[in-house]
Amino acid sequence: MEDGLFPGDAVIRRVAGESLLLAGGGRATLLQVAHPAVAQGVYEHSDFAERPLDRLRITLSYVYGVLFGTRDEARAISRAVSARHRRVTGPGYDAADPDLQVWVNATLFDTATLLHQRVFGPLSPAELDVCYRQYSVLATSIGCPEDAWPACRAAFRRYWDHMIDTIAVGEPAREIAAAVLRPAHLPVALRPGIPVNRFVTVGLLPGPIRDGYGFTWTARQQRRLDRVLSVTSAVYPRVPRRLRQVLKDHYLRDLRQRLARRRQPRWTPRSPSGAPIPPGA
Repeated sequence: MEDGLFPGDAVIRRVAGESLLLAGGGRATLLQVAHPAVAQGVYEHSDFAERPLDRLRITLSYVYGVLFGTRDEARAISRAVSARHRRVTGPGYDAADPDLQVWVNATLFDTATLLHQRVFGPLSPAELDVCYRQYSVLATSIGCPEDAWPACRAAFRRYWDHMIDTIAVGEPAREIAAAVLRPAHLPVALRPGIPVNRFVTVGLLPGPIRDGYGFTWTARQQRRLDRVLSVTSAVYPRVPRRLRQVLKDHYLRDLRQRLARRRQPRWTPRSPSGAPIPPGA
């Protein structure tokens, strides 16, 4: 039986295991970098524009490794992400800052539950409470103090509304958004999806953040987005669960393969006497 942080029927696994959430990746990213300190850290330390799929791989490996992996896998990927974060420091920002960790995790929770409920229907208040508490692990696993995460959903909603109303989107965030919404180094096969991703990302943003980025959004566009989500809610839940979770399965398998390679001892050629053979000998 898998020794994970959560049982197989955990609410957070039901929500986060859906490949549907990839549609919210742009929203979560733009919300995160709307925070000036997050934007500055990403702007100065990330090669998001040149390697968008690598950034996606890192993010999803962490989320799936913590939520669906074994305890050992969760610890391994958490240590790797924490090590990367220790290098992301500079004037006015530090990736290990609990305030920034809470904000980044808040965007993941809000985006995941927003999309899940739009497509599958509302979660009960009790399910949302459990899912909210469980989502804190994505922050605490990389060192965020447990008491930094708002104590309950009501406290979270007050925190969220305050952040949405007060965050001032800066120029670094707008440059990052341009690279996210119009990626220049995406494989040719994925490029037809860029306009759809851009439309959904902008449409799902909260109004004040969308305005801060300078995006326009009309009532007609909102009706189109609502129709897209209505069709998705009619079709997507009927897709076999195995296919709906193919993204999670892919990145979890990739993570396990990389961890297995890391654990393999390096082989050193030796002579019959047992002495190491120098390279080139």
